[in-house]
Amino acid sequence: MIFQNTLEFAKELDQKDELKNYRNEFIFPQLNGENVIYFTGNSLGLQPKSAKNYVDEVMNDWANLAVEGHFFADKPWWDYHERFAEPLSKLVGAKPSEVTVMNTLTVNLHLLMVSFYKPTTKRYKIICEEKAFPSDQYMFQSQVNFHGYKPEDAIVEIKRREGENNIRLEDIISKINEVGDELALVLFGGVNYYTGQVFDMKSITDAGHKVGAIVGFDLAHAAGNIKLDLHNWNVDFAAWCSYKYMNSGPGNASGCFIHEKHHSSDLPRFAGWWAQKKEKRFLMEPNFDPTVGADGWQVSNLPVLTLAPYLASVEMFAEVGMDKLIAKRNQITAYLEFILHEIDKEIDGTEFEIITPSNQDERACQLSVFLHGQGKDLFHYLMKNGVITDWREPNVIRLAPAPFYCSYEDMYKFGQILKTGILSLSKS
Repeated sequence: MIFQNTLEFAKELDQKDELKNYRNEFIFPQLNGENVIYFTGNSLGLQPKSAKNYVDEVMNDWANLAVEGHFFADKPWWDYHERFAEPLSKLVGAKPSEVTVMNTLTVNLHLLMVSFYKPTTKRYKIICEEKAFPSDQYMFQSQVNFHGYKPEDAIVEIKRREGENNIRLEDIISKINEVGDELALVLFGGVNYYTGQVFDMKSITDAGHKVGAIVGFDLAHAAGNIKLDLHNWNVDFAAWCSYKYMNSGPGNASGCFIHEKHHSSDLPRFAGWWAQKKEKRFLMEPNFDPTVGADGWQVSNLPVLTLAPYLASVEMFAEVGMDKLIAKRNQITAYLEFILHEIDKEIDGTEFEIITPSNQDERACQLSVFLHGQGKDLFHYLMKNGVITDWREPNVIRLAPAPFYCSYEDMYKFGQILKTGILSLSKS
């Protein structure tokens, strides 16, 4: 498609957008009575209007039924999580028995490491990407320390080549082969939070398994954003947060995937009564007999009030399907990229370096933009003028046009605000 940097063209794209009405299903922050332009779905998705109804339903059941809500609510609390199995499995490319919801992301990664990081004297190293999200880095460090190893010996980071912004797949595969029989675990982000690079998870999984390692993924920036096929890729385990592209609310519940090949194994795990077989859970027996499947990794009874808005969003995803979301994601992200290049050409002395891969197969709906010649004042200008984005040191803004609620008109208007901001700041 040949794009145009005009309001009329943007509105024409919006009229043709099959998902345009879903924008009305979300609540936007306001500035001077107008919706902001929201680019931070990669940090916290907007609130679906239906989320309050789902939360109110739980609150009303609590008020009217009290403890009996566990069994007699319209959506009984004791099996509330089971409503996620079918729709979530389709979103991540899994079998329903391979997914569950519980805890929060890093808690779940730690719990999964109990099962899947089993270092030996020889095989103890972990491979991850350079500049993984800090929480993952802290998790790796604490895990290897816990097992008696030094992070500088046990953690192997795949680095970017000098002068490049993204990690080459061949470098990942090469390092996996180099570490070889010392490698216990490969744990990568499915999408790098800083650059927005999408990793080839199937190739990474195949390479890790070839040398005898376990392979898992942190899908915080991938779930609800990219096409996943975890079961067929033969991924061992994965976890993701629900509050970014999946719009469940701040700090909300995490999702987990455990491949069915591990369901009947004797892997170690930290046990809790909510993982006990459903028919035995309330018998209060002394011996642990876990549910077969991902639910067998649960620990405590679930925080239903946090699951309620997540369910509201998941059901919306199930209604639309990832294929339609990805089709719009690709086009609206390409239009945003076009707008950035157009503004770049219109203003002398400005250079926007998009450090996210240009290849559509290696990116999703985030563009990370290095602002050469611009500083944090431009970020503050955007925020004060109704563009909600985020800043990452040293000089990067991340722009994530989430397809559920961002419009092409948003992309055009952002370009005009960006241009005005640069010109205004250059005079001050």
